[in-house]
Amino acid sequence: MRDYSTGILGSYFQKRALKQWERLTERAQTTDLASLKNLRTAARATAQRVGDVNHIVDARLTRPLIGSEAMKLPPSTDWSHRPDLWSGPLCPSGVAPARNNATLGNEVTLYHDCKMQTLSLKQIRNTRPSDVAPFGLQMEVYTFDGSFLSLVLKAPDGMVKGLTKNHILRLSLRIESERPLEIAARMNLKHGPNTEQISKEIDQSQGDSLAEFDLAYVPFNEKHSEHIWFDLFFDSPAMNKVTLRDLTLSRHARSKL
Repeated sequence: MRDYSTGILGSYFQKRALKQWERLTERAQTTDLASLKNLRTAARATAQRVGDVNHIVDARLTRPLIGSEAMKLPPSTDWSHRPDLWSGPLCPSGVAPARNNATLGNEVTLYHDCKMQTLSLKQIRNTRPSDVAPFGLQMEVYTFDGSFLSLVLKAPDGMVKGLTKNHILRLSLRIESERPLEIAARMNLKHGPNTEQISKEIDQSQGDSLAEFDLAYVPFNEKHSEHIWFDLFFDSPAMNKVTLRDLTLSRHARSKL
């Protein structure tokens, strides 16, 4: 199909359409009411189409660009991944209220035992110069009467392919919150009938937070590694808004002594 949106022909059609609407604007001051209703219907339909185009164009031109794979990684990294929630637009883009076992995208699930429907999850567009990921996750919590709140992140199968005890797994985050909040991360590695777990406190003293899991201290069978997932636990989350501007998973080899 020929593209008329650019070039000399595209410019001609655009100017012609603008001239037509300029003439209709002038006529709207004096035309009869019956014709005005038809004009209003046409104008609203055109405005909707123009709005749709602007929405798509703005989303694609806003930086960070959608699909950006820019990450801060150690030199020895042999695998990395940014979950779809932080990489591209989701549909639906939010869940409210976010009940237990609510999902957003294919890799993020919310778990909690709060009886009150006062939680929400929403994907937001990152637009600041300091942002690296195109999208972020915003979680709002009001009254919270539960005992736990966690996000579960499923790692792709590539993270366990060729996994050895010489690897270090890294969970990197860029976190913002309205008030201080303690966050812990737990790595879960399933190998055969067993699942090994390591927990770490997330250090939020720097702009970028991270947790590293050294597999040298994990008693797992390298030949039977099946799946990895990460849990993020939020302590005392009531009356807070937490924004995860970025989240990446990576794997790198330990430096040889």
